[in-house]
Amino acid sequence: MPSNSTASADAVSIYGVRKTFGSKVAVAGLDLNVPAGKITGFIGPNGAGKTTTIRMIMSIIFPDKGQISVLGRASALESKDRIGYLPEERGVYKKMKVQPFLEYIARLKGVPSAGLSGQVKMWLDKVGLGDCAKKRCEELSKGMSQKVQFIASVIHEPDLLILDEPFSGLDPVNRRLLRELIDEQHKRGCTIIFSTHAMFEAEQLCDHLFMIHRGQKVLDLPMGEVWTRFDPRTIVVETLSAPDDSQLGLFRSFEGITEVVPNAKGFDFRLAANVDISNVMQRIASSVPARRIELKRPSLDDIFIGLVGGTSETLATLDDESADGKRSAEVAHV
Repeated sequence: MPSNSTASADAVSIYGVRKTFGSKVAVAGLDLNVPAGKITGFIGPNGAGKTTTIRMIMSIIFPDKGQISVLGRASALESKDRIGYLPEERGVYKKMKVQPFLEYIARLKGVPSAGLSGQVKMWLDKVGLGDCAKKRCEELSKGMSQKVQFIASVIHEPDLLILDEPFSGLDPVNRRLLRELIDEQHKRGCTIIFSTHAMFEAEQLCDHLFMIHRGQKVLDLPMGEVWTRFDPRTIVVETLSAPDDSQLGLFRSFEGITEVVPNAKGFDFRLAANVDISNVMQRIASSVPARRIELKRPSLDDIFIGLVGGTSETLATLDDESADGKRSAEVAHV
């Protein structure tokens, strides 16, 4: 369990960190404090710098400039037995059988041998792999292998758990299972860093949100403050009958509405920044028979795009290209 010296402090602190691969700037002057005992989401498109930051936290690679402390120590190397890590690039010892592999990893992390076999069996049963203990790791499907690696990352009950794209390749049933297992780790007091480009997963899991784009921080807030700061700017109206052009013209004349978007069920109204939302909703309600009128909370995708500009498609294209370049550079330098 977390020691008293670190329980109330930040689990990870990053100051002025910069990392380049050749001419490519992967992380640019990053400052970040990861609060202890929370689930912090590292959010951003592919190639944003998330994995590079995590690898520096883990001391797999080192920054060109800046400082990183982990669990109160100068680097993760000094706290390695208190950290669990599920990397984006999965890997197990393919020729080993599942049970011996997990026991071996647990012993490397300081778990006593006494009772270890039963502990591994308990975990395999918990993730639905009770019949896989004697299989070689190379016989497992991608999803099975991912669950084995998750067990390897938590079997020593780490104080800090780092998960890089943990849901990649999982079906909906196993995604839900993994969310439940992550929540279990959180409830026992573990600090969790959860990296993903699938922002809807972060909405469901995270206490604190850190958004990164092209190696730079664009948002760093508790989730409650995220929703407070980014007020709803869209009213969704489901009309009793199909929308028509006369309604569209009327709505576009309303003060405070910047855009009206018709759809199969009604309209979406985009609002100006300082408009009285309740007043607009009352005017809409009095102008058209409606089945439903409600404020639509922005998604994290909406918030991210609003912060960095552009469209989802443009960002995806640019950052996929960035990711390819970064991976090539890391292969050359690691």
